[in-house]
Amino acid sequence: MLVGKTYEELKEIVSGLGMPAFTAKQLSDWIYKKRIFGIEEMTNISAKNRELLLEKYQVGRSLPVQTVESTDGTKKYLFKTEGGHFVETVYIPDEDRSTLCVSSQVGCKMGCAFCMTGKQGFIAQLTAAEILNQIMSVPEAATLTNLVFMGMGEPFDNLLPMLRSLEILTTDYGYAWSPRRITVSSIGLIPALKVFLEKTNCHLAISLHSPFTQDRLQLMPIEKTYPVSKVLEELRKHDFSKQRRVSFEYILFDGVNDTMRHAVELVKILKGIDCRVNLIRFHAIPGSELKSSSPEKMTFFRDYLTSNGVTSTIRRSRGEDIFAACGMLSTLEKEKKEH
Repeated sequence: MLVGKTYEELKEIVSGLGMPAFTAKQLSDWIYKKRIFGIEEMTNISAKNRELLLEKYQVGRSLPVQTVESTDGTKKYLFKTEGGHFVETVYIPDEDRSTLCVSSQVGCKMGCAFCMTGKQGFIAQLTAAEILNQIMSVPEAATLTNLVFMGMGEPFDNLLPMLRSLEILTTDYGYAWSPRRITVSSIGLIPALKVFLEKTNCHLAISLHSPFTQDRLQLMPIEKTYPVSKVLEELRKHDFSKQRRVSFEYILFDGVNDTMRHAVELVKILKGIDCRVNLIRFHAIPGSELKSSSPEKMTFFRDYLTSNGVTSTIRRSRGEDIFAACGMLSTLEKEKKEH
């Protein structure tokens, strides 16, 4: 696959095939700027050199195999991977923004109680090509303003392909996007978190969901290995007061993590971190007894946090009529395949 190759790798490819050095620049332009599907489209590369490329490589683009559209304009795309699995990508249009939610794995190892992807278990890592293909191959690719790595999988558990994708998205030879247009979400795998903070300038979102160890452990088994207290300790070493942002994702579950006790503790543990808390309504998933908090509780929680110095917003719920929770559409497709 040529998609997913860095500029240095493209230089090695053309050198190994005996092509002029400038062919690497031509390749990167065709792949990442013009976003072609086939090597035969590279018209400023000689026919002989195109044949050499075709013997060993393909571009690596593929269109979604299924599209489901919500009444609110949200679209969920299903992509088939090289291994025959399925991943979901969600396009979310807004007034002045056009956001794509990207997957990083097929399934997930983390086993969070509220996550449909986690119920699939871990199936496969996505390559950089498969991550980038989601961004390049949705019909709205040219109009995207923002990317969020909040789809299927834990991005920090697939660190190197994710970092490679971010490099290609933010460097001149690739998409040349500002890293401020990209947010990567994680449940807090600390070793990978450190690397991400050192090597990129993209925004960070941490899945928090409870300020209390025992509560969070019931929702997120990762709390046992990387407790949120240690994650916050790491974040306090970094300056988020300028252009780079850190936010915390907090799904509000009725009677589980939406009490005054939780709100008070949340203000306490986030003190001193320049951040935002995104409160999220839970989209019900099969096999889970968890229920979303009421709109009144969510409003109270938001107002308490904000009035106590922790900026908080309630994220508008989108696409609930189209298997909105990540993993639901791919699970359905997986079950069809198995039967």
